[in-house]
Amino acid sequence: MNEFMETLKAWGPVGLMIIAFVDGIGLPNPGGPDYLLLFMAWKQPESAFLSAFLCLIGALSGTLGLFWIARKGGRKYLDAKASGPRAMKFRAWFQRYGLVTVFIPALVPMVPLPMKVFVLCAGALAVSPWTFLAVVAAGKVPRMFGLAYLGKSLGENSTQWLKDHRWHFVVGAVVLAVLLFLLVKLADRLRARRDSTVEA
Repeated sequence: MNEFMETLKAWGPVGLMIIAFVDGIGLPNPGGPDYLLLFMAWKQPESAFLSAFLCLIGALSGTLGLFWIARKGGRKYLDAKASGPRAMKFRAWFQRYGLVTVFIPALVPMVPLPMKVFVLCAGALAVSPWTFLAVVAAGKVPRMFGLAYLGKSLGENSTQWLKDHRWHFVVGAVVLAVLLFLLVKLADRLRARRDSTVEA
C-alpha cells in the first residue's frame, strides 16, 4: 500500500487527485491529501492551484461516491434496524441540522472531525444529492485553494504554521458550528411564523 501511495505521489497533481478520491470514499490510506497538497504547492508553486483543483475534483468525487453507497444500502438498513423512537428522533435532527456537520469538517483542515460518519448519514437519510454536493463543495473549495496558497506562499514552513494554529482551527470550527446551528433555528422560526401568517 505504501509503495502504491508513493507511486501516486510521483504522478504529481493527477496522483493527488486519486489520493483525494481514495480519502473521500473512505478507504484507508497513510496520510491524507491536505499535507500532500501543501507539499506539492511548496515543491511546484507554478502548478499549486492546478493541484488544488484536481484535489478538489478527487475529494468531491470520492465523497459523492461514499454518499451514494450509503444511499443505496443505508436506507434499507435504517428502515429495518433503526426505526425506534430514538432513531427517528436522530433522523429528524439530522434532516434539520445534518448538513452543518458535513460542512464544518469539509471546510476546516487538519482537525480530526468525523466527516465520513455524517456523509454516510446524509446518504442513508436521503438528503438531496445536489444539496449535499453544494455543501461539501462550499467547504472544500476554500480549504483546497487556501492550502495551495499557503504552501505556495510559506513553502516548507506551511506545515508548521498549520500545526501552530491547530487550536485556532478547532475554536473556529466550534464557533462556526454554533453560528450555523443558530441560523438554522432562526430560519425555522421565520418559516413557521410565515406559515402561520399565511394560514391566518
